[in-house]
Amino acid sequence: MSSVWTQARRAARMNPSIIREILKVTEKPGILSMAGGLPSADTFPVDALKAACDRVLSHNPREALQYAASEGFAPLREWVAARVAALGMKVQPDQVLITSGSQQGLDLVGKVLCDAGAPVAVETPTYLGALQAFTPYEPLFASLASDGEGPRPEALAALPHDAPGTRFAYLLPNYQNPTGRVMSAARRVEVVEAARRAGVPIVEDNPYGDLWFDQPPPAALSSLWPEGSLYLGSFSKVLTPGFRLGYLIAPPELYPKLLQAKQAADLHTPGFNQRVVYEVIRDGFLDQHVPSIRARYKANRDAMAAALREHLPAGCEWQSPQGGMFFWIRLPAGLDAMALLPQAVEAGIAYVPGAAFYAQQPDARTLRLSFVTLTPELIHEGVALLGRVLAQALEGAAQPTP
Repeated sequence: MSSVWTQARRAARMNPSIIREILKVTEKPGILSMAGGLPSADTFPVDALKAACDRVLSHNPREALQYAASEGFAPLREWVAARVAALGMKVQPDQVLITSGSQQGLDLVGKVLCDAGAPVAVETPTYLGALQAFTPYEPLFASLASDGEGPRPEALAALPHDAPGTRFAYLLPNYQNPTGRVMSAARRVEVVEAARRAGVPIVEDNPYGDLWFDQPPPAALSSLWPEGSLYLGSFSKVLTPGFRLGYLIAPPELYPKLLQAKQAADLHTPGFNQRVVYEVIRDGFLDQHVPSIRARYKANRDAMAAALREHLPAGCEWQSPQGGMFFWIRLPAGLDAMALLPQAVEAGIAYVPGAAFYAQQPDARTLRLSFVTLTPELIHEGVALLGRVLAQALEGAAQPTP
């Protein structure tokens, strides 16, 4: 039966998130899930949020529940501008656009900067949600050769800048999703200089920058090239993702079009949510709250590192992250993380196969493990299960076929 609906060409380029599809499977009882990119719900400041809701509804109920400015709640924008000064950025509040999560910021970037057939540079691998956000606008992804610190400067230097030039390089310098890697200060200088020489602006995404374990990351890429950088931040990992609250910091020449795209998308991010979050953070709450998250996640990181050393078979490769939420594992030759996932789930452990994080030429031997939502004891149990699945797969691969 024919349909009366004709979908846009870009709709064919929209695909479900493999992570969210996996999460549906892992909701079964008894599955130890290391698949999601969720923060630990035990870190949500419920009492502080409850008290802030009461204050907002007591003091400014009409304003909080009314339509609001598309740019965002002015005191919150001022707070963001002051906060990023610690990252070396000099920002005016009128450069800050409050978004419905940093994911909306990625969509706005795609709408304003991507054209069909124009290159967009991404790390190898990169955040799956960014690929999903940009893909409907039909860019040509250029995968930057990367190492343990992120993209290599020579890869940025080689990007095309003749028409259609590379619109931007999307980079996650701090505890990257999915690899957990962090750029050194020296690499940041080299990357920005290479991008500047190539005439390729930078979209810097920093959802994990506050989640450092032993020392904070170096200054933001955006601090090194303010006029050529756009910065994305989020409250999801340090407060709660349920409020869907992020922000975008743009150069003055780019801000008006991003604002217009925001207005067309949803008019504004919920004003009540913005006021509640500002009420929580206005007096330095994060300076007391975030260290407790770091301590919790660091203990979990240590537990997973120990479990990986104990239980994963020889030939597996990983680096222990200095912050963030993820381990990135490369399996021995001959193993396919996607093909092994059903066996892992059957055994009681779930992960995200790494192939989905590649714009081009996926590495089937990679997978991502989250260490923040399970206890250290359950982390040890889950990694032991994973180790058994991998050992059995290696044993089966080693047996000669008749």
